[in-house]
Amino acid sequence: MTVTVTLESNGFFMGIEYVAVFCCGLLGGLAAIRKGYDLFAILLTAWLTALGGGIVRDVILGALPPVGISDRAMVLTSIAAGLMVAVMHPEVNRLKWSMLVLDALALGLFAVNGTQKALMYGTSGMTAVFLGMFTALAGGLIRDMLLNEVPMAVRDRHWYAFPSLVGCILTVMSYRLEGHGLISYRMEIVVDIAIVIVVVLMRVLSVRFDIELPGAMPRDAPVHISASMRRQHEHDRDHDA
Repeated sequence: MTVTVTLESNGFFMGIEYVAVFCCGLLGGLAAIRKGYDLFAILLTAWLTALGGGIVRDVILGALPPVGISDRAMVLTSIAAGLMVAVMHPEVNRLKWSMLVLDALALGLFAVNGTQKALMYGTSGMTAVFLGMFTALAGGLIRDMLLNEVPMAVRDRHWYAFPSLVGCILTVMSYRLEGHGLISYRMEIVVDIAIVIVVVLMRVLSVRFDIELPGAMPRDAPVHISASMRRQHEHDRDHDA
């Protein structure tokens, strides 16, 4: 089954998607370099970071073989990123904000494209959201597990997975509006572009202004146990003794 994702019908955004793949490859390769691994490990990590999310999505959808191993241009782009960062890693390592913006752009594009592809294969909206997030996040998860690191989606306290979730939900809404004839196909492209921009802004601004999602609710007050629960606890403790 062949489907055409909305943003992929636009040549400009196809080019941007290749830039996103290249950027993810740079980040993956750089992570392997920091671990002191050899060239093969650098290229493997670059490829998995750039295309691992799409492979996971396509395998779940049954869209075989996955784009990550069947699209020659995508594969070569990820390998080229690995080769480049193997040579230019000191320069790439200094491009903190540029890489952050490109990584956020990749996050937004992969979230929108992954969600749309899932919807075009007939999944429910909820399933499409999960598959969109897999597309956006699974490459980084695979990279971090391969390198024995806590995944970025968990360790980064700034907004990382959250913007992709927002982007996936908005993409489902955009797709449904177009499907019901409430917006045109061209308008859907405009909306999808706006969604990508929203994801990028959420990610970048969260880092720039140190915005974090709240954690568990603090509970400084003592926990009160009822008399019956206290007796049961004492009985269990005596029984264990």
